[in-house]
Amino acid sequence: MTTRRTFLSATAMTAATHAFAAGGDSDIKIALIGCGGRGTGACNQALSAGSTIKLVAVVDPLEKKAQDALNILKEKHEGQINVPPEHVFTNFEDYKKAFDLADVVLITTPPGPRPFLFEQAIKAGKHVFMEKPVAVDAAGVRRVLAASAEAKKKNLNVCVGFQRRYAPSYIDVINRIQGGEIGDLVYGRVYWNGTSRPGFPREPGESELHYQIRNWYFFTWMSGDHILEQHCHNLDVANWVMQGKMPLRAVGQGGRQVRRAKENGTIFDHHTVEFEYDNGFRLLSQCCQIGGKCQKDVSEHFHGVKGSADLAANGRFLINGQPPGGKRTRNKEDAYQLEHDAFFENIRTGKMRNDADYAAHSTMMGVMGRMATYTGQVITWEQAMNSQEVLVPDNITWNTEPPVKPDVDGWYPVAIPGTTMPV
Repeated sequence: MTTRRTFLSATAMTAATHAFAAGGDSDIKIALIGCGGRGTGACNQALSAGSTIKLVAVVDPLEKKAQDALNILKEKHEGQINVPPEHVFTNFEDYKKAFDLADVVLITTPPGPRPFLFEQAIKAGKHVFMEKPVAVDAAGVRRVLAASAEAKKKNLNVCVGFQRRYAPSYIDVINRIQGGEIGDLVYGRVYWNGTSRPGFPREPGESELHYQIRNWYFFTWMSGDHILEQHCHNLDVANWVMQGKMPLRAVGQGGRQVRRAKENGTIFDHHTVEFEYDNGFRLLSQCCQIGGKCQKDVSEHFHGVKGSADLAANGRFLINGQPPGGKRTRNKEDAYQLEHDAFFENIRTGKMRNDADYAAHSTMMGVMGRMATYTGQVITWEQAMNSQEVLVPDNITWNTEPPVKPDVDGWYPVAIPGTTMPV
């Protein structure tokens, strides 16, 4: 069983030099950009990684979210919150002020603005924790890859919220798959089939941009659709198992079976995609948010010529032929915390790890899959990666025009497979 000490040692990469004084008891100042539930959770985990980590600024265009996050964090981390009222920022462009105050930036906004904010944080010389997915379109993925290259030049740590990469159970089984225990891989199956969720109705007098930001999950330009926002975890596991090899092409179908309200915006409620690789390997990807009595399953499975491996199936991690629970069951350590522990340990010690490249490619798999389901066409990796579709306005402010708008009856445009064309 991997211990906390050996795990942190394993996740620390090459030594690096940076303007932040590594070592000792110096405070590490962090700024939180995006104060929703995941942002508050990520900041809680960051602060739990050491008593010398201090929150010095928060940014959220919805002021109540910023205040709610601070109230929660103050209760949990007495003495680590140093955010005076003038450092609670509620304008989009105030991210620059927050960056100036911090050594580390937590980018936990909805996915749409992440490439721009990541790029700006690296330009400012900041270490970055960024939630997944890292973009919602190919243009954003390319932007993240370019900023990642700059981060390497500046010896900046970049941690991305694909926490499975830090989970001892996943690390153990995937090392064994790559070590040949199930032989050459033939096909894989990855699932994120869960419950549905309601959208938020519009409030009286609410501007269109304010509404779409408050209801961000249901707009493709903000969330990427749930094939990206959640299912990207499973796609990242496949990317990891395949050691970064990307699929040649994808074909799929999707649609809206239960999302039939105006507040459901532009996203689908189910996607099924088959990815094909140059060595003949096929990956079946399925994510549904139908609800009701539909089967719920969040897991990954890989089949080789000598056996199979199941990851997170009913809480177990097994290589075919083992008795239930025989080799390794779900590890009790919190992978969300482990990724922050490793991230801040690297910053303290002057070591470097950059998750951005694999995170960008795993994100791109989700974009590619969405292109296939939205259009019903075969989408190649080259076609997807070079797509000129740009979903997100740059440098959003309250004066920005939303990229999608409702018709006169309040309905938003939704992709139609077989009619919608790839860009």
